[in-house]
Amino acid sequence: MKIVSVPLKQNAYDIVIGRDILPHLGAKLKTFQMGRDAVVITNPVIQRCHGAKLTEGLKKSGFSVKVFEVPEGEVAKSVKAAFAVAEKIARYDCFKKIFIVAFGGGVIGDLAGYVAAVYKRGVPYVQVPTTLLAQIDSAIGGKVAIDLPVGKNLIGAFYQPQIVWSDVTVLSTLSKRQIRNGLAEAVKYGAIKDKELFTYIARHSNKLLGLEPEALSKVVLRCSRIKSQIVTQDEKETKGIRTILNFGHTVGHAIEAAGNYTTYHHGEAIALGMRVAAEISCQLGMLRPQQARALNDVLSDIGLPSKIAKLRMADILRMMKHDKKFITGRNRFVLIPDIGHVQVVEDVPWPVIRTSLQKYL
Repeated sequence: MKIVSVPLKQNAYDIVIGRDILPHLGAKLKTFQMGRDAVVITNPVIQRCHGAKLTEGLKKSGFSVKVFEVPEGEVAKSVKAAFAVAEKIARYDCFKKIFIVAFGGGVIGDLAGYVAAVYKRGVPYVQVPTTLLAQIDSAIGGKVAIDLPVGKNLIGAFYQPQIVWSDVTVLSTLSKRQIRNGLAEAVKYGAIKDKELFTYIARHSNKLLGLEPEALSKVVLRCSRIKSQIVTQDEKETKGIRTILNFGHTVGHAIEAAGNYTTYHHGEAIALGMRVAAEISCQLGMLRPQQARALNDVLSDIGLPSKIAKLRMADILRMMKHDKKFITGRNRFVLIPDIGHVQVVEDVPWPVIRTSLQKYL
């Protein structure tokens, strides 16, 4: 096992990365003294594939376990779904001392973390990410949220987990599409912060797509370290440091919302958003065209989409204006002047945004 610390002044925790560690979570949690009744929030597919290992390990360590399943996909992050699961927990929570286990990918992590943050004004929770995207990104940092029809993650909080428990073995049951989703975020980390990581992904994309354990472990570990460093410097995104993690997300989230969260998975939308952001960077004279091509080539080699299909520019632009990074009517983009470097730019001319979007429509 490898351990990455997230040394926040308050609510510090560890990210534990390893193989076949899912059954051992219970033994670790015994040392936390945060409750005896585990409420696991997951979906039917994850429960079927990996639920027994998690549940048996928790019970063996003396915890009671109650599993609540929610639907697959972004629909589980709706207000309706969040309050439905909260009501189930409330009905179950009688003479108990509960903590929540977010057992799934980014959707489950966001939903379960949000419920943990608001139920009884906050109960402890644990992130057990089961997708590559969640292990390298969404499970780390305490951003939890649910969606509104007009935009993604508009109702949420900063609420840190007690621990993040990343078992790379569970990734073996993921589809190629889900692996590509996660690799999109890994490419993001390389593009904004770590040229060596970017190059590693470019050179080893076949190993990563083939779920080679050593390659996957290396990428999960490196991305976790980068995310930890950034979150530690700017936990609640008040200093502008954490904002750099949103490279590709301004357009990417708008693409997700414009497609009603069904046309594109998160990583696919972010990949398209990174392509557009790189083009904006070029249009503004910040990024050399050959570096934009290098980014596009890596995304294409992984098999991520290169064109925004089935969506209209007007719908994407409309959704983009609900982006939380836009302040006092001014747009705000995370752009790259070089691979491995990043810059936040405000007031990008709208003709540049439209031209850059048009290139991928």
